[in-house]
Amino acid sequence: MIGGLTLLLVFQLVGEALVRGLSLPIPGPVIGMGLLFIALVLRGGPNEQLRGTATGILQHFSLLFVPAGTGVMLHFHRLADEWLPLTVALVASTLLSIAVSALLLQALSRHARHREDRP
Repeated sequence: MIGGLTLLLVFQLVGEALVRGLSLPIPGPVIGMGLLFIALVLRGGPNEQLRGTATGILQHFSLLFVPAGTGVMLHFHRLADEWLPLTVALVASTLLSIAVSALLLQALSRHARHREDRP
């Protein structure tokens, strides 16, 4: 599990370094996750060590929500004051995500059908 965690942290570190070095407006862990995804695609998927580490982390995924829940309770008065813009942003982003996902699925389905029709 140490090797898998090391790999995950190295990609996060590379993402953080890129964000700070290039002054990107994206969180470092997001860049690192994208780079890890590219590396896994090029490699053909994760090895058993990384797969085991990811499974172990996912088994305890609910623990990651404790800090978020604490933050919500700590700033509850602010959420109560700004509930309308937060609700609008939440609903709009959800609808936008659904629409983009549907359009992407439609385009990929069309592309897959087109590839199957070729001899």
